[in-house]
This record gives sequence, structure tokens and C-alpha cells, in this order.
Amino acid sequence: MIELDDMRLFRALGVSRSLAAAARLLNLTPPAVTVRLQRLEERLGVRLAVREARGISLTDEGQRLLQEATELLERIEAIPSRVSGESGSVSGNLRIVAPLGFGRVHIAPLVRDLHRAHPNLAISLILSDSPLTAAAGADVVVSIGNIKASSWIGHYLAPNERFLCAAPAFARRLRKLAHPSELAKYDCLCLRENDEDVTRLRFLQSDADGKNASKSVTIRMSGALSSNDGTVISDWAVDGLGIIERSEWDAARLVAAGKLVRVLPTWRLEPAPVMALLPTRHGVSSRQRLFLDAAKRAFDPAPWRR
Repeated sequence: MIELDDMRLFRALGVSRSLAAAARLLNLTPPAVTVRLQRLEERLGVRLAVREARGISLTDEGQRLLQEATELLERIEAIPSRVSGESGSVSGNLRIVAPLGFGRVHIAPLVRDLHRAHPNLAISLILSDSPLTAAAGADVVVSIGNIKASSWIGHYLAPNERFLCAAPAFARRLRKLAHPSELAKYDCLCLRENDEDVTRLRFLQSDADGKNASKSVTIRMSGALSSNDGTVISDWAVDGLGIIERSEWDAARLVAAGKLVRVLPTWRLEPAPVMALLPTRHGVSSRQRLFLDAAKRAFDPAPWRR
């Protein structure tokens, strides 16, 4: 049986990159978090997270539990505002920060529709190549992937894998490419955002059933071209200038159109789910709840998987 505390534990793990960060969110010690995670895994009979020197990563079962736990906790936490009648007409100010490319394509239309439905709500949408850097005073920060900052609480919005891709002509040069370590021989295009070390990629090898095996390898991509704009990087890849690591939400359409093809498809990069980050874990305002509910409807199913 899973209890509320188990779900809160796993939500904290889902938005943290280490047991120590999750422990700070929960006001627990790292050993206490480790013990509770082990007991949860024993009760469910599955492995939920992989512990490594650099932090933790969720297994496929862990990702599914994270999604279920997040959705259930959000429904429970929204009960007070719904009972008090705050879920009707919404006014005031809502400040949203989102990544440049994803914000233009998916969040801007969402804000447009919210404005039409709630004209008394003033909404400010800030697009940035480093959303957390621009997050001061934000009510919601839309993030692609898990975060390091423990002062934010993540709310799962949509699945998003990460693809390694290249133009068909460039990919023909990679026919004998069998292992990520061989990428060092080829030009790679790097997207530099969120002040992250984007040249460092961790690969998980899939087994015969397409599930993650325990084997993993970390490599560094190198190349002469980089940018902080994902559209620029994708355009360069389409033009045959190199290999890119790109989020599924953007790369899926290019792959479907034949402009890019997957590279090393039997190796999987760590997923980067779309998250809505809230600055506190003490309640959700009616304005924040309005955005979360609208985003969940817009991304169910995820547009890039339709």
C-alpha cells in the first residue's frame, strides 16, 4: 500500500538530482530518505531509482510512479480552493517564465487561451534561455527536465525524451557507429542553456524489450558550433553540420518529416519531462492552479506524440 508520505517522498525525488536535495525538501536527513525509498521499493517489488555517485535517476517504473503520485497530490492539494469556490473567476497577476523555444510553441498559445477565458487575470510571460535565472518573482516556471534547485516544487506536465539526431546525409557517415564513445570522431552541435554542462551526456543501453538496462556510459560531445537557441541548433543539424541532442518535443516533428534521423537508437538518453515549478510547497494559489490545470489539459496527450 502506498501512503501520502510515500507520494510526497517520490515527488521530491522526481524534482531533485540527489537524495540530499530531496531530503532538504522534505526536512529529513539523506539516510532517512534512503531508508524510506528502499522500503517503498520493497513493498512495490520494483526498482524505482538508480543510485550513482553523481546523484539519482528514475527507472521507467519510477517515472510512472512519479506521474501518478504528482497527479494525485495535486488533486488533494487543490481541494481547499475548490471547496472555497476559488476555482471560478480568477483575477490578479500571474507571472510565468518558460524556455525560449518551448515557450513560443506551446506556452504562448496556452497563455492566449487563458486570457480569453479569464480577461481579469493579468498574465506576464517571460521567455528565457535560462528560466531559473529569470525566475525571481515568478509564480510558475516551466522547465524541461529535472532541476537542481531544491527551493522549487515540480509538477509533472508531460513526457519528453531526448533524441540524438543528424541529417540523413550526415547520418549515412555514421552507419558503423555502435557506441556513444565513438561520437568523439564527429562534429556535434551544442545547445547551451540553463547554465548547464550540455556537452556531457549519459546514455542508457536498451535491452531486447526496449527497457533500460543497468549499463550506462557518459561521454562528452565536442564541436566548433554552439548556440543558446534551440531553433538555430536544429536548423544547423538539418543543414548537415553535425549531430544534435534535442528534446523530443522539438525533434519528433523533424524526424517525422524526414529532415533528421535518430542516431544510436538502441541507446537512450535520460528523459527530460516537462515540469511546472512552483516556488513553495505550502499551498497552490487559484492562479497557479488555473495554469496547472490548463497545461495538463493541453499536454494530454503530449502534442509531440499525437
